[in-house]
Amino acid sequence: MNVFVIGANGQIGKQLVERLKQDGKHEVTAMVRKQEQLDEFKANGYQVVLGDLEGDVETLKQAMSGMDAVVFAAGSGGSTGADKTLLIDLDGAAKSVEAAQANGNIKHFVMLSALKAEDRSAWPDSMKPYYVAKHHADRLLEQSGLDYTIVRPGALTDDAGTGKVNVDNVSTGEIPRADVAAFLAHVIGRQEAANKAIDLVKGDTAIEETI
Repeated sequence: MNVFVIGANGQIGKQLVERLKQDGKHEVTAMVRKQEQLDEFKANGYQVVLGDLEGDVETLKQAMSGMDAVVFAAGSGGSTGADKTLLIDLDGAAKSVEAAQANGNIKHFVMLSALKAEDRSAWPDSMKPYYVAKHHADRLLEQSGLDYTIVRPGALTDDAGTGKVNVDNVSTGEIPRADVAAFLAHVIGRQEAANKAIDLVKGDTAIEETI
């Protein structure tokens, strides 16, 4: 499949495009926001396009031209305020879903969300804007008519990946970003993962055996 990764310069996005390139199962196109990021990705042999989640839907649609799958792995980052969370994590995700709908050829949309995003009672006060954004972005995707997979990882760490996760009866936990990237790569294009929201923390099951 031709896979379009939004947020390819992020901590998980970078590891995802690298894994997709190494695996060789899909053709990957990275979307980045800045020219210097584009230059870096090109220098490393990636297909890459410029895109701005604060821009318009039509431009995103054009960037997705020829793609079969979209992975939304973008985020405003922990150092920004609620305004950027609203613009990137919510409206940027919404625009990406709208662009995928308008594209007409997208067979699978994979959304990187957060554990407990669906459960308002579980949101910590300090992160409510982030969870509000994830909650409504997920709902928009679920209602879009696109085949989707929502991946909801627990607390993210920079530990080395283990290649093993838990996706069953998850209540809390953490997971290395490397394993989140590996799991995203694993679910792309898999019919078994279609129209599901999957909670994800570190565990004892090999990623390849989860779906």
